[in-house]
Amino acid sequence: MQQYKPGDFTGLADNYSKYRPGYAAGAVRALFGYCGRSAKDLDVVDVGAGTGIWTRILAAMGPRSLRAVEPNDDMRSAGMRDSADAPIEWHAGTGEATGLNDASADLLCMASSFHWADFDSATTEFARVLRPQGVFAALWNPRVIEANPLLVEIEDKLYKMAPHIKRRSSGRAAFTDTLTERLADCGHFDDVVYIEGRHVARQTREHYLGVWRSVNDVRSQAGEATFAQYLEWVAQRIAGIEIIETVYQTRLWATRRG
Repeated sequence: MQQYKPGDFTGLADNYSKYRPGYAAGAVRALFGYCGRSAKDLDVVDVGAGTGIWTRILAAMGPRSLRAVEPNDDMRSAGMRDSADAPIEWHAGTGEATGLNDASADLLCMASSFHWADFDSATTEFARVLRPQGVFAALWNPRVIEANPLLVEIEDKLYKMAPHIKRRSSGRAAFTDTLTERLADCGHFDDVVYIEGRHVARQTREHYLGVWRSVNDVRSQAGEATFAQYLEWVAQRIAGIEIIETVYQTRLWATRRG
């Protein structure tokens, strides 16, 4: 039985690609508004691009160029496959070492991945890659489980089965609590803004379970045996339910390089 390490998405790419939702359209438009220039005049980079969910949203805005940087071979391969028809240039690299040239980007993003990077090393790297007045954006897409009592029940069961779990990946976890202050104080950026949007996903049972199967932080902490038992319980709990309605909250921080 494969044991997953924190942050290692090897073997999870197919479920990630098939089942992870997109991001709120209003937050995307607000980000480009904050950039203050037409998308066609921007060179854009997506770091920690995964399977390219956010990258393809960026591509749809029509930037001048778009590069995706992803360290995991499985995720990057899935992203290249899923984005074959999009004008995206894929690279191997990390948040701390993108491999990109100095002052080569106007907008650099990390979507649902900044928490895996070393904050100080990554922000230093992003300041190097961004042009003066270039924008760094970090965003997440957590579920608002309080909007659906079923989801609250399912989440509560997780913590009963694995009470030691501490969520790291969620955009409503501790990492984001002080993100505004940390970005403002890191010495590379100023004019930090916070943008929020919501959207609703109507998921089949297969889709809902597929989202769970794509997660890393829960299964790496719970262990594969407990996680498998949990998924079995979830499958039984939602048997007979045709559609599960999940509210997602896109939370986005944007800041400008000095």
